[in-house]
Amino acid sequence: MYNLIKKLFPICRSLTGEGNRKTLKIIKKEVPDLTIKEIKSGTKVFDWVIPPEWNIKDAYVRDSKKNKIIDFKKNNLHLISYSVPIKKKIKKKELLNHLYSLPKQPNAIPYITSYYKKYWGFCINHKTKQKIQASKDKEFDVVIDSSLDKNGSLSYGEILIKGKVNKEILISTYICHPSLANNELSGPVVSTYLIKYFKKLNNYYSLRFVFLPETIGSIAYISRNLKKLKKNIIAGYVLTCIGDNNNYSFLPTKYNNTLSDYAAISAFKNLGLKFKTYSFLERGSDERQYNSPGVDLPIASLMRTKYGEYKEYHTSLDNLNFVSEKGLKGGFKLAREAI
Repeated sequence: MYNLIKKLFPICRSLTGEGNRKTLKIIKKEVPDLTIKEIKSGTKVFDWVIPPEWNIKDAYVRDSKKNKIIDFKKNNLHLISYSVPIKKKIKKKELLNHLYSLPKQPNAIPYITSYYKKYWGFCINHKTKQKIQASKDKEFDVVIDSSLDKNGSLSYGEILIKGKVNKEILISTYICHPSLANNELSGPVVSTYLIKYFKKLNNYYSLRFVFLPETIGSIAYISRNLKKLKKNIIAGYVLTCIGDNNNYSFLPTKYNNTLSDYAAISAFKNLGLKFKTYSFLERGSDERQYNSPGVDLPIASLMRTKYGEYKEYHTSLDNLNFVSEKGLKGGFKLAREAI
């Protein structure tokens, strides 16, 4: 699992684009039965719309000496996801209005998006921002070689492991963040190895795994499959932030009274794990879509340290040093036991 994370880590992912397809193709090499599907940009999914497909070739800021002081190719978190294309000289004041940093974490690059508002910007560590503020340069070259294609699509992956009955357990994880190891990649790699594990077994229930861009992906998936999901899904989990060494966490279904909830608590107890239970009111990932009114699917979330509860979250510090082989193994064991 850790080797797979290392392979996927450098790829720039977003809601849509070639980075997502590349990620899914790498996972498909591990589990060849994975089906990669596309939903066209502009498609209505409930009251949302699939956005244009965003792709990025290069992005940088150069000073007056033509030195690249911010370079997307060195770290893909440097660019705000879905930044519109730009190529021009700008004044320092305007540049600073488009630079984002974390004063309380001066060595970290924040992760920021602008999916549904046309915008551009760069993310840098606070020390770099202070250097730019103090520099004598009055103008800077800004280049963002991106594209927004209304004829593009949103990509997702799906695999069904048939059991003795048609009733299913749904495992959902997301593929829409760039180089964030725990928040992004721990869920997909643990899911990949759960597929490998359960494909070898004679399962009573069927198991459905989906790899989606967060929020818009699950909304789109539910809108396409709601009848089938409501008929067949008896339990399931969102897997996210499941590869660090620190904590174990559980976010239950809406009323904390489903098979998913009971199985998760049993899994924690069977493995002798200390864990923190959060209220459904503290939700923030795809569990909110699966539990939303009118959908009402019994999907909870299994995590190590919950998203938003660790200082490395949504920064460049959520890297290959933050996840570990031991952390991933613990996350895998928990999900396997719950299933």
